[in-house]
Amino acid sequence: MLTVWILLAAGLTAGSVLFPGPVSNNVAIPGTDAQRAHDLMAEGFGPGYDPGGTIQLVLYSENGPLTSQRRVRAVNRAMDRIRELPHVVEVMTPYRMGGLAPNMEIGLITVKLEGHDNAKLVETTKTISAAAEPVRDLGIEAVPANAGTPADKEIKTGASEIIGVVCALLVLLFAFGTLVAAMVPIFAALVSIATGLGVIGLLGHLVDVPKQASIMATMIGLGVGIDYALFLLSRHRKLLGDGVPVREAVRRVSASSGGAVVFAGGTVVIALSALMLAGFPMLRTLGWITGISVICAVLTSVTLVPALLGLLGHRVNALRLPFMGRRRGDGSSGWAGLGNWVARRPWGVLALSVAVLVALAAPALALKLGPIDDGYGDRGTDSRRAYELIQAGFGPGMNGPMIVVAELEERVVDREPEPAVLQALKDRVEDVDGVRFVGDPVLNAGGTAVLLQAVPEYAPSDPRALDVVEDVRALRIDGASVHVGGKVAGMADAGDTIAERTPLVVGVVVLLSALLLLLAFRSPVVAIKAALMNLISLGAAFGALSLVFSLGLGSGLVGMDPPVGADDSYLTTLFFSVPIDSYIPLMLFAVLFGLSMDYEVFLLTAVRQAYLRHGDNSRAVAEGLGTTGRVITSAALIMVSVFVAFIAYPDPMVKIFGVGLAVAIAVDATIIRGFLVPATMVLLGRYNWWCPRWLDRILPDLSVEGHDEESMAEQEPRKELVGAGRS
Repeated sequence: MLTVWILLAAGLTAGSVLFPGPVSNNVAIPGTDAQRAHDLMAEGFGPGYDPGGTIQLVLYSENGPLTSQRRVRAVNRAMDRIRELPHVVEVMTPYRMGGLAPNMEIGLITVKLEGHDNAKLVETTKTISAAAEPVRDLGIEAVPANAGTPADKEIKTGASEIIGVVCALLVLLFAFGTLVAAMVPIFAALVSIATGLGVIGLLGHLVDVPKQASIMATMIGLGVGIDYALFLLSRHRKLLGDGVPVREAVRRVSASSGGAVVFAGGTVVIALSALMLAGFPMLRTLGWITGISVICAVLTSVTLVPALLGLLGHRVNALRLPFMGRRRGDGSSGWAGLGNWVARRPWGVLALSVAVLVALAAPALALKLGPIDDGYGDRGTDSRRAYELIQAGFGPGMNGPMIVVAELEERVVDREPEPAVLQALKDRVEDVDGVRFVGDPVLNAGGTAVLLQAVPEYAPSDPRALDVVEDVRALRIDGASVHVGGKVAGMADAGDTIAERTPLVVGVVVLLSALLLLLAFRSPVVAIKAALMNLISLGAAFGALSLVFSLGLGSGLVGMDPPVGADDSYLTTLFFSVPIDSYIPLMLFAVLFGLSMDYEVFLLTAVRQAYLRHGDNSRAVAEGLGTTGRVITSAALIMVSVFVAFIAYPDPMVKIFGVGLAVAIAVDATIIRGFLVPATMVLLGRYNWWCPRWLDRILPDLSVEGHDEESMAEQEPRKELVGAGRS
C-alpha cells in the first residue's frame, strides 16, 4: 500500500507538472445583468471586446512628460514589438484621447487580442510586459494592469505551506515526543496533498479550474490530512502502550478510529458539495475541487497510515526527544479532571460559555461585504502599482470602468450618420450622477447592440460605485434595453445571487450533516445539538473577520497594506477597513461547518463508547473529554498553525480565509468542545442518546466506531441504553 501511494502521488505530480491543465478566469454568473452584458460584448464588436481580451500597460515617466520626442520614440518602439506578438490585433497608443493623463506623465497602452486563450491571460500579460523593454531602457516605468477579474490573479503556493508543515511538526513533536511518530502524519498529509494537487492540475484539461483551487485545496487538505492521521496514530500508540500486538492494534485502529475519520471527512465533503447550489459557477467549482483534497486525506488516512503503522511496529516510538511528549499515568487526567469539573457545575459553565461566544460573535453584525479591488493588494505587486498609477493619473473610477451594452429593438442598417439612439444612450449615461467620463458608442457588426465605456468617479471598492451601476441600469431609453457589466457590476450581481441562495446552501449543509450524525450515533438530539454548536463557532469566526477587516482593528497586523490614497501614519498602517468579497462568507461557512463537525465526531465517539460501557452519563462525558482532549487540542493547534501560516500570502482573499479559519478552529476546540458541549451533554443526561423506537427501527445499522470486537463486547451489556424509545 505504501508503494502504491508513493507511485500514485509521484505519477500524478509529474503528470501535472509536465502536462499542466489550464486554469480558468471564468467568473460567469448565469442569469444576471452583468452576464448578459458580457455575452453581448462577445457578439460582433470586434477584437478586444471579448472579456479578458484586453491588456493594458501603464506607463509612468517620473523625470518628464511622455510627450517628449525621445519618450515618444521609445513608446512607439515598444508598441511595434508588441504588435509582433501572437494574437495581438491592435495596439492603441497612449497619445490618443483618454490615453494620456492630464499631467502628461502617465499613459496607457491598450492591447487588444483575438483568438487568445483567456486561461493563459497571466502568461500573455507577462509576454506583453517583457516586450515593452524599450521604454524601460529610457527610465519609463511600464507596469501591466490587472484588467480582468479576481479570478485572473495568479496565486502560487510556496513559503506558507513550508511554515505550516514546520509548525505542525513542532506540535506533533510536543504531543508525541518521538520524531518517528511525528513524521507519520506529516508524511501522510504530504502524500495526500501531492495526490490531490496532481488530480486538480490534470482536471484543468477537462473542466474549468479556478486559480484559487490549488491554494484552497492545499490549505484544507494539509490541515485535515495531518489531523486525521493524528487521530489514528494516537489511538494506535495507546493500544501499543496497553500491550496489544502491533497487527492487532493496527486492525483495531482501522476498525474503530478509521470509521470516525470516514464520517468526519464525509461531513466536510458534504458541506463543500453544497456550494454547488450557490448559483455562482466559480464558487461551485471551488467547492467540489477542494473536496477532492479532503477525499485524498481520508483515503490516505485509512489506507496509507495503517500501512505505515504496520511497517514501523514499535519503532513508531523511536527517536524519542528529551522533555517532550511525557505524560503522567494515562495522559488524560488533566482533561478528565476538566470534564469532572464541568460535570459538577454545568449550568454555570453553560452560561459563561454562551456569554463569551455571544461577545465574540457580536461584531459579525458589522460585517461589511463588497468588492475588494487591487487598491488593497500588496504594495510589491504589479497590480497594486498599476492601480496606484491609474488612480493618480485618471482618477479612481478608471480602475473599475462600467461596460454599458444596449440591446437595440430594431436593427441599425445605416451606420452613417450615427443613429439617434446611440447618441441618446451616451447623453443619458453622461447625465447620471457619479459618472466622470463616457466613451464614444460602438455599434456591433450586426447592428443589434451598442457598447460604450463609462468611468465612474469612485473606486471599485467604494459603495458609491455600485449606486452608479444601479442608476445606469435604471435608465429607460426608447428603442434599447440597457445592461451593465464590468468588475463592480459583476461582483455586485454575484453578491445578490449568493445572498438569494445562501439560505438554501445553509439549510442543505445543516440538514445533511445532521443526517450523517444521526446515522452515525442514532440520536436526533446529538445531531441537532452538533449542528447548533457548529453554527455558534461560525458566529465567532465571522465576528473575528468583522473586527479585523470590516472594523479595521488590526488589519495591518495580518499583512494588509492600507488602501491607495490613505495617509502613511502609524495608526493607519495598522487599522483600516477592508471590504470582504460576497462569496467568501459562504465558502467559509461550508469549510468551517465541515471542519468543526470533525471534532464533534471524535468527541462524541469517545463519549458514546464510554457511555455504552457503564451507562453513567456524567462519567462518560468526563472520560470522553479525557480521552480526546489532548488529541483534539493538538489537532486544532496544528490546523490553526497551518491557517495562520497562510495569512502571510499577499492575496487579501487568502488572508481573510486564514483569519476566519484559524479563529473558528481555535474557538471550536477550546470553548465549544472543552466547555459548551460537555456542559450541554451533562445537562441532557440519557436524553443525549434517546431515539424514538420507530426511528431506531428504520435507521440502517451503521456505526462510526466501526466493528472492533473488543469494544463491541464491552458495549453489549449497555446497548439497551441507546436506541430505546421513550414514551
